[in-house]
Amino acid sequence: MNVPAEGTGRVRVVVADDQAAVREPLAAVLALVPGLEVVATAADGHDVLAAVAAGPVDVVLMDLRMPRMDGTEATKRLSTDHPDVAVVVLTTFADDESIMAALSAGARGYLTKSAGRQDIARAVRAAAAGQSVLDRGVQARLLAAATTPQPSGSPADRSAVRPAELPDTLTQREREVLALIGQGLPNRAIAERLFISEATVKTHINNLFAKAGVRSRVEAARLAIAAGLT
Repeated sequence: MNVPAEGTGRVRVVVADDQAAVREPLAAVLALVPGLEVVATAADGHDVLAAVAAGPVDVVLMDLRMPRMDGTEATKRLSTDHPDVAVVVLTTFADDESIMAALSAGARGYLTKSAGRQDIARAVRAAAAGQSVLDRGVQARLLAAATTPQPSGSPADRSAVRPAELPDTLTQREREVLALIGQGLPNRAIAERLFISEATVKTHINNLFAKAGVRSRVEAARLAIAAGLT
């Protein structure tokens, strides 16, 4: 996805929620955020797919519980048919089943509706840049799921992302970067925290992804949480 850097272009957003009383005010608020452009609103997953097909769209802010086609199914279809379109879930539901279903479907971010405008805008920008932002409560649930023993042969046991051990080949700096990914920080914030350039952060991320065998920031965040880095 070729998304202009913040301040040099606009991130095109679709706001999806089945409740007009939520959808329309949210779209109006986000339209006032510098760098964001709400190009469409959607009342269900079918409307989301139609809006993306009409394009161009960079990010879908996706509710989960919607009629006709829910947000999880819509996310799966976008991941397959429009992999360049990022999905950020915005929902009232933060139970384990909803979280894991959405992330497994390909969502790049997960927020609850208690998030403020700036938190939502930050998550949308991060998703457009290929990064992920997870609500603190979601991170806590992922940590609990990763550290809770499961009965042998149970579905949770069979679907575990990976063991909690980190590769011995990870450098100390790569571990630090991984920990900050686990906290949901975008590259710019990681660079500022570690007093290094964004280019150096990207190099560390590429290296740790290759060493740890992860393919996305969501997988990296899960690994960081499971390894107790956050």
